[in-house]
Amino acid sequence: MTDKREFEIVVDTELPGTPERVWEAVTSGTPAWMFPTDQWPDVKTVQEYPGHLVSRMDGPDGWFNQLEHVLEPLDGGRARLHYVHSGIFADNWDEQYDGASKHTGFYLHTLGQYLQYFDGKPVVFTDIQSPAASQTPDGFERLKKALGVDAAEQGAAVELELDGVGRLSGEVDFSNENFLGLRTSDAMYRFFGRNAFGAPVGMTVHDFSGSGDSAATAEAWGGFLAKVYA
Repeated sequence: MTDKREFEIVVDTELPGTPERVWEAVTSGTPAWMFPTDQWPDVKTVQEYPGHLVSRMDGPDGWFNQLEHVLEPLDGGRARLHYVHSGIFADNWDEQYDGASKHTGFYLHTLGQYLQYFDGKPVVFTDIQSPAASQTPDGFERLKKALGVDAAEQGAAVELELDGVGRLSGEVDFSNENFLGLRTSDAMYRFFGRNAFGAPVGMTVHDFSGSGDSAATAEAWGGFLAKVYA
């Protein structure tokens, strides 16, 4: 039986960028902190620059997915964001809601990291998925141990030497049971424990070095992940 119910995820937060900079980041700049959305068949039902943006996709049988951003300027070049993600999940409602709500916090944190450290810099985005063997209950913990950050707390400095990837020197900017963020001077590495939501562990690389190569990045990290889950 299809469990077709509406959902709503609401987050209020402050971001280290003006409403204009946040607007650019959530429209044309999504590869820098989330993933490319330029091919989404969405319609901007509200577009009041730079304070109110609503993007919506509609599908059969009443299905829809909608993102709303309400932005207010704050002192010091900051912005207050009221974010609402609403829509309909057709199947596995509880699991999908749990995954979507937890991803939201991580993505918005990463948006803040981008605005604070890399705003406006060109980015090379790479998405890498782990093998199916990563879907075990301990899949994400295995990755954190392989990275050498299983005991590292958020805010900790890290110096990592990873087989096939090379040296990473930076900071653990986010860490919980489902997600991990590493930030270096020229890149953000996002790790997703999607094994908790019925999918393989995944990761994205947001390279601001000016010399990023997505194919080489995918090969290096893909090889590393293959060894983790061999």
